[in-house]
Amino acid sequence: QAGIATYWGQNTDEGSLEDACRRGTYDYVNLAFLINYGNGQTPELNLAGHCERSACSSLSSEIKACQKRGIQVLLSLGGAPNLSSRDDAKEVASYLYNNFLGGESENRPLGDAVLDGIDFHIQGGRRDFLDDLAKALSEYRTTERRVHLSAAPQCSYPDYYLDAAIRTGLFDYVWVQFFNNPPCQYSMGNANNLINSWSSHWASHPGVNKLFLGLPASPEAAPSGGFIPHRMLIREVLPQIQDYPNYGGVMLWNVYYDENYSQAIGPYVNPETLTFGRRSKYPRKSMIKSFVDE
Repeated sequence: QAGIATYWGQNTDEGSLEDACRRGTYDYVNLAFLINYGNGQTPELNLAGHCERSACSSLSSEIKACQKRGIQVLLSLGGAPNLSSRDDAKEVASYLYNNFLGGESENRPLGDAVLDGIDFHIQGGRRDFLDDLAKALSEYRTTERRVHLSAAPQCSYPDYYLDAAIRTGLFDYVWVQFFNNPPCQYSMGNANNLINSWSSHWASHPGVNKLFLGLPASPEAAPSGGFIPHRMLIREVLPQIQDYPNYGGVMLWNVYYDENYSQAIGPYVNPETLTFGRRSKYPRKSMIKSFVDE
């Protein structure tokens, strides 16, 4: 079933994490960001003033409240990684597991909440050994608890930082950023570059299990463009990508900029909603038109 993913944590005016989950529009929330990891650095949470970097354990109850609603909460790795070796990647994976996932560190930065996985949102630093980090994290998966992995590559293909990691095939979700990337984003009523990138590159990428269309939730969220008005998304873009077998939904950057965009597109993100439980290739446009014009 397709869903909507988003990022929370980069603006103090976006409301609480629990507020975001109460909206009822998100299926996945990435906590943004954990920075400074690899090569002996002390990792830090940078949640833009929501809590002190070393002590955000007050978020534990909010994380659990989101999970009770069926929302997966992941920790997003941002900043500039500096992994120095395969063993270093294993050490970082151990740190992540013991402090944020199923492990039992005494000083868990987010308290005793157990996150659902780790997101790779990496746009700088060293790209080396990120595939090893994914492999090391995947080794903590058990039959009782899956450690979900997600990645947010740029739509320019292949992604410089994340391609090798994604090719491991270990990532459950890949939310491609089709914004701030003029060669492969929507622009001025034209979605051709986006559709071509989706179909020619990402939908056939050997490592992609569930593929998400990453978009800005408002024009202000993407200074270099890529915002798609919701009617255009519903009528012209979603019908062209939803029939790909690995279509997973839409990712929105981010909670702060999402005033009602997720609410507007929510009913149309899952193709089953529009075909009333049966898959067929073309009946959607007439339904979509009547819904959107109301």
